[in-house]
Amino acid sequence: MAALVAAEAAAPPGPAEAAETAEAAELSRALSRLLPGLEADSKLGRRRALEALERALEAARPEAPDADPAAAAAAFQGPWARLLLPRLLRCLADPAEGCRALAVHLLGLGLRRAARPRDALPRLLPALAARLAGPEPARRPPPEACEELRLALVELLGLAVRLGGSALAPHLDDAVRVLRCTLLDPFAAVRRESCDCAAALARATPDHFHMQSESLVGPLMQSISHQHWKVRVAIIEATGTVVQFGSGKSVDDVLPHFAQRLFDNVPQVRQAVTRVVGDWLLRLRDRYSFFHKLIPLLLSSLDDEIPEIAREAANLWEKVGLQWQTENEEDLKDKLDFAGPPPAHHPSPGSRPGLGCRELVFRNLSKILPAVCHDIGDWVAGTRVKSAQLLVVLLLHAEDHVTQHLEPVLRTLQHACADEERAVVSSCTRSAQLIGTFVSPEVFLKLILPTLRKSPSPSGLLVLASVIQGCPREALRPHVKIIAAELAQAHICQGSENLLYGESLLLCVQAVVAVSREDCRGSSLQLMEVLVTVLALWGATGLGDKVQETLATLAAVASMDSSLDLFREHTGPLLEWLAGSHQAWTIHSAELLQFDVVVTHSGPALGEALPQLVPVLQSCLQPTRDPSMRLRLFSTLTGVLLRARETVDSQGQFHAYLDTMIKDIFVPNLQWHAGRTAGAIRTAAVSCLWALISSGILSNKQVQEVRGTLTPQILTALEEDSQMTRLTSCRIISAFLKTSDDVIDPDKFMKIYPELLKRLDDVSTEVRLAATSTLVTWLERAGKEGGKSCDQGSIQYLYRELLVYLDDPESTVQDAVLEALKAGSALFPDLLVRETEAVLHKHRSPTYCEQLLQHLQTLPPAP
Repeated sequence: MAALVAAEAAAPPGPAEAAETAEAAELSRALSRLLPGLEADSKLGRRRALEALERALEAARPEAPDADPAAAAAAFQGPWARLLLPRLLRCLADPAEGCRALAVHLLGLGLRRAARPRDALPRLLPALAARLAGPEPARRPPPEACEELRLALVELLGLAVRLGGSALAPHLDDAVRVLRCTLLDPFAAVRRESCDCAAALARATPDHFHMQSESLVGPLMQSISHQHWKVRVAIIEATGTVVQFGSGKSVDDVLPHFAQRLFDNVPQVRQAVTRVVGDWLLRLRDRYSFFHKLIPLLLSSLDDEIPEIAREAANLWEKVGLQWQTENEEDLKDKLDFAGPPPAHHPSPGSRPGLGCRELVFRNLSKILPAVCHDIGDWVAGTRVKSAQLLVVLLLHAEDHVTQHLEPVLRTLQHACADEERAVVSSCTRSAQLIGTFVSPEVFLKLILPTLRKSPSPSGLLVLASVIQGCPREALRPHVKIIAAELAQAHICQGSENLLYGESLLLCVQAVVAVSREDCRGSSLQLMEVLVTVLALWGATGLGDKVQETLATLAAVASMDSSLDLFREHTGPLLEWLAGSHQAWTIHSAELLQFDVVVTHSGPALGEALPQLVPVLQSCLQPTRDPSMRLRLFSTLTGVLLRARETVDSQGQFHAYLDTMIKDIFVPNLQWHAGRTAGAIRTAAVSCLWALISSGILSNKQVQEVRGTLTPQILTALEEDSQMTRLTSCRIISAFLKTSDDVIDPDKFMKIYPELLKRLDDVSTEVRLAATSTLVTWLERAGKEGGKSCDQGSIQYLYRELLVYLDDPESTVQDAVLEALKAGSALFPDLLVRETEAVLHKHRSPTYCEQLLQHLQTLPPAP
C-alpha cells in the first residue's frame, strides 16, 4: 500500500494539472518582474508598479468562454498568496494615499479571484485592524486618515467576511476591534458599511459570535441617534442581527434606545425598529424571557401615523400570536376547542385579536402595565402620548382580564385625563370606554365613586363618563339610580367653578342618558338637578346650548315632547330641593344660581309651583338678607312677571299670593334707607312692581289694593336719584290712575299732583315727559269725577305751574304740557282763560298760549 502511494506521488502530472502549473508559473514570473517596483523610493514609481500589477491581474483573467473558473482560481492562488498578498498588505501603510487606494483595490481583486480566500485571513485581518483600529482606538484616531480609504478598507473587510465565512472564527477579535472603531467613525458611509459588515460577521460565525457580540452593542447604541436617518436605520438593522446571533443579555441594553427611536421623525427609522422587534419576537432564541419587554414596542407601532408601518406591525403581531399559539397548543387546547364568540359589546368584533395575541398580552400584562402607567405620567409629551395609545391596545387585548389590574389603571387614567395634551386625554378616554365594555359596572363603580366622593375632579368625572359610554345598557341598568344620585350630591355637582369641571359633569349626564335611554326615567329628577347646576354655574360660559340639547334628549327618552314637560314634572321637587338651604343663601351661593335657572326655565310649570316658590322669595327678599342676592332675585322675578300669563299665573292662581307679594316683598324693599345699595334695591323693586302691573294679570280691584298699599312708597320713589326709578314710578302712578274704577280718597288724590309737578324740573327729559303724561291721566281722572276731589285753589296753582312749562325750551315738553292743559281745561275753563291771558305776553312765543285759548273757545259753556 505504501509503495502504491509512493508510486502515485511520483507519477507525472496530468494534462490539466500541467496547464494549471504552467499558468501559475507564468503569472509568478510576470508578478516577479513587477513586484520590485513596489519598493521604489519615489511615490510615482510605487504607483506605476501598482498600476502595472492591476493591468497584469486584469490580463491574467480568463476570457475564453470554455475556460474553467475553478482552474483559473487554483492557478491564481499560489502567486497571490506567496508573492502578491504580503507586499500589498505592506502597501496599506504607504505614505501616498493613491498607493494605499490601489493596494486596497488590488487586495479586493485578489480575494475575489483566489481559490481559497480564507487562507488570506490570518494576514489580512491584522493588517486591516492596524489601519482601522490602531493600538488604542478609544483614545486615538485610526491610522488611516482618509475617510474614503477607511470606507474602502471596511468594504474590504466585508468582502473578507462574506468570502471567508466560518473561517473568520479565529480572527473574531481583530474583526470586532475594527468594527468597534468604525461604527463610531465620523464618516457616515463608514458607519453604514460597518453595520452591514457587523451583520454579515454575525451570520458568518453563529457558533462563536455570541462571545464577542456584547462588545459591539455599545458602539452600535452610541450611533443609534446619528443625525443621518440612513445611518440610524443601518444601526437598528445591524443591532437586530447582532443580538439575534449574540447574547440575550444585550436585549436589556438595546431596548431603551429602540424605544426612543419609536419617536423618530423619520418613518423609515420607526419601520426599522418595528421590523427588528417583530423579528426578535419570532426568532430570538431567548424571546420568551423578553416577551414583556418586546411586546410593548411592537404594539406601539400599531398606532403609527404612517398606515404602512401600522399595517406591517399588525401583520408581524399576528404572526407572533399564531407562532406562540402553535408552540403552546397543548396549554391552549381547551380555549381552542371551545372558543367562544367575541363579547357582545366588543368595539370591533370583526378585527378582534387572535387567541395567541390575547394570551400573550394577558400573561405579560402584570409586567407591562406598571411601566406603561408610569410612562403616562412622564414629563416628555411624546412619551405620554405613546404610552396612552399603548394602554388602549393592551386593554383591547386583555378584555375582562384587566379586572385584576383595574385599580392602578383607573388611578392612572384619572391622573392622565388632566393632561394638557389632547392626544393623551383622547387615548385615556378610549381606555376608560374599553374598561366600561369589558368590566362589570359593579366593579368599576366601587373604585370610581369613592374617589369622586373624596376628591371630585374634572379628570375623575371624565373617566366616569367614559366608562359609562363604553358600558352595555343591560349591565348599566341596575346602577343608573346610584350614578345619578352620586352626581346630584352637592359636593360633586358643585365641586368646582372650573369650566372643564362643568364640561366633564355634563358629559357624565349625557353618557347616562345616551346609554341607559328609557332606563333613566326613574332618575330624571336627579339628572335634572345636575343639569340645572351645570346651567347655573357654567351656562354663561358656553355650555348653555349643550345643556338644552341634553334636556331635550332626556325629555325624549322620558316620552315627553320638550324640556318644558320635564320642568312641569319636576319644578316643584326642584324648588323643594333648593328651599332646604335658602335661609343661608348669599350672592355667592350656588343654590341662588340654581334657583334662578329653575325659575327662568320652568315656564308654565311655575304656576303649579307657587306654594314652593313664594315662600322662598318671601324669605330671601327681606331687608335683612344679602343686598346683592336681593338684587339678583328682583331681576329674576321681573323677568318672570313680564311673562306672568305664561309663568306664575299660568294656572290663574297668582292672585292668592298677591297680598304676600305686596306686603312682605314690595313694601319692605320700597322703604327708604340710606346708601347706594339700598337705592339700587328700591330701583329693582319698582321695576319688578311695574312688571307685575303691566303684565295684565291683575284685575281692577287688585290694582286698587296695590294702589292703596303702595302709593306712598311710589310717590316717595319719585325723588330717587335713579332716573329709571323716577321714570318707572311715573308709569306706575299713571297705571294706578287709569285702572282704578273706584273713587279715590280726595286727600290722597290731591297729594299726587304736587309730586308730579316737581318732576317737570327733572334733569331727564324722558322723566319730564312721563310726569306730564301722568298729569294728563290725573287731570282726566279728576274730570271724570267732576272735580269732586279737587278745589279751585289747587287747580289754579296747577294751571299756573303748567303755564310756566308751556314756555319750556324743549318743544317736546311744551307739546306735552299743552296736552295736559287741554286735558284739565274742562275743570275750570274760565279760570284757565284768565291765567293764560295773564302770561301770554310773558312767553317767548305766544303760539302755545294762543293754541290753548283757541281750544278753550271750543269748549261748551259752563252750566
